[in-house]
Amino acid sequence: MTTHVVATAGHVDHGKSTLIRALTGMEPDRWEEERRRGLTIDLGFAWTILPSGREVAFVDVPGHGRFIRNALAGLAAVPVVCFVVAADEGWSAQSSDHRDAIAALGIRHGMIVVTKADRAPDLVAATIERARSEFAHTALRDAPAVAVSAVQGTGLDTFRRTLDDVLVEAPAPDASGRLRLWIDRSFSVSGAGTVVTGTLIAGTLTKGDRLEVVGQGREPREVVVRSLESRDAPADAVHPMNRAAVNLRGVSAEDVGRGQALIAPGAWVMTTEVDVRRIGGAALNEVPTQLTVHVGTTAVPARLRVFDAEHVRLTLDWPLPLIVGDRLLLRDPARHLVLGGVGVLDPDPPALLRRGEGTRRRAVLAAMPPEGDVLAKVASRGAVEVNDLRRIGLIGPDAVPPSEVRELSGWWVHVPAYDEWRQKLRDLVENDTKRDQLTPGVSQGAVRDALGMPAARFIDRLVADAGLEQHSGYVRLPRPRADLGRAEAGVAKLEARLLADPFLAPLAGDLAALGLGVRELAAAERAQRVLRLQGGVVLLPSAPELAIQALAQLPQPFTTSQARQALSTSRRVAIPLLEYLDGRGRTRRIDDDHREVVR
Repeated sequence: MTTHVVATAGHVDHGKSTLIRALTGMEPDRWEEERRRGLTIDLGFAWTILPSGREVAFVDVPGHGRFIRNALAGLAAVPVVCFVVAADEGWSAQSSDHRDAIAALGIRHGMIVVTKADRAPDLVAATIERARSEFAHTALRDAPAVAVSAVQGTGLDTFRRTLDDVLVEAPAPDASGRLRLWIDRSFSVSGAGTVVTGTLIAGTLTKGDRLEVVGQGREPREVVVRSLESRDAPADAVHPMNRAAVNLRGVSAEDVGRGQALIAPGAWVMTTEVDVRRIGGAALNEVPTQLTVHVGTTAVPARLRVFDAEHVRLTLDWPLPLIVGDRLLLRDPARHLVLGGVGVLDPDPPALLRRGEGTRRRAVLAAMPPEGDVLAKVASRGAVEVNDLRRIGLIGPDAVPPSEVRELSGWWVHVPAYDEWRQKLRDLVENDTKRDQLTPGVSQGAVRDALGMPAARFIDRLVADAGLEQHSGYVRLPRPRADLGRAEAGVAKLEARLLADPFLAPLAGDLAALGLGVRELAAAERAQRVLRLQGGVVLLPSAPELAIQALAQLPQPFTTSQARQALSTSRRVAIPLLEYLDGRGRTRRIDDDHREVVR
């Protein structure tokens, strides 16, 4: 069953924990010091069943300003909030801090609860009016309001019915989504080992799952879910919008804690740079360039690169699993102020290394929709793996490429970029042929160097689409296959032999046995099927280029003997081949027995 998770918010001592105790009969303050001081220091948890039968779990956050980081950890992982204001004290300092945090995090569902109504019944209406005015410019401007007295028990039934109505409008949980659970507690249980807790927003946790613990600047650790609990009861699986206690194998309680996350391996990009847009709070060109970023239950130091008042690049001190659409909260750690909230536009942004690239990036971000721009991402890189687009949250599992994008072998490829690569390849091969009519073509290595990544991943498809062909490791213009008549069978056998050992030239008797005499070999050479050298040496047209590649690896200059050994051939083949290379300017003769490759 789905359990809706709701966080409390509001100033210290305005009755949040007392309200939860009255609703659930449970004590949310977990620490002895909290109960002794009557002050919530860390996150507390309790749950109950509403009149509709819906199960609801409360995350009780501290209201004191000194514990704002703990409060943000509770608010950041939930979609619904109960904002508490005491009737006898009214709107107070941390009321504003928590309002700003709620607005910055983009929380859109919740209710206003005026507590301690029995202490100041004549101030209830004014307190509600003030709270509504404070939320007038946030997503909670139309939130319903109720008044309660937890001590007397009045208004609690109205609270339950109102919360039921709010939860009807809350976003439906995504059980098929990618799993990411931000950890808010970690402890060790005798006989069980490490246990972590958190609120599961999307995905499904199952006993036996292999996951990774990431965040807080630590290396990812592979763990296994040994067992699960939800609401103090064992569970084989935990679904979205439930509190989960996860017993892990593979990590100690000291090596995992608040601010880290449990994620499905391979499903997320761990990033330290994100381009973001302001969604609330101060203009981004007016905030400190060194600040703290809150997301989920983590708080990470970060630096800003400002594009304009609405867009910045955040560089985080350690990598986090972030996607397009994530909401981040910016806080000034020196002044303990919530500065505002931002939405992630691109968790995998391009490097900005050259003059003017920042200005161009600003224009791109200004035009980018909140859900990111998959076409711009693919166009900027030429091609992107589909899995990478999914991992950064730009597309879902059933996404269809835009009209200017085609899918090739698990990649989305920008059509204009692909056309440019194809033409570049065609030009490269044609220019090579113009320089040397007997060229075997352009080597695949040279093609990869010329096209670069990611085009080099699509060489086979590009060769076909450019009207070219590949032969013996070279890309070349298509060559009409001459009809060699009775010699065809012999030439084909010769080609197969030389493909296996390029410099093992057949002897005259071997050629005769293949039915290849002077006329047949001349016809094969005209068809560019063979290359004839002095002394009756017959090789493939690709042999000279293959020889240069091998000779270039030798210490320069090299001897004829060294060349023969490098080519694994005889002097009968090596000498005419070296003379051929001398005549084509590929090697240079230094003295009677030394040559060097011409670079």
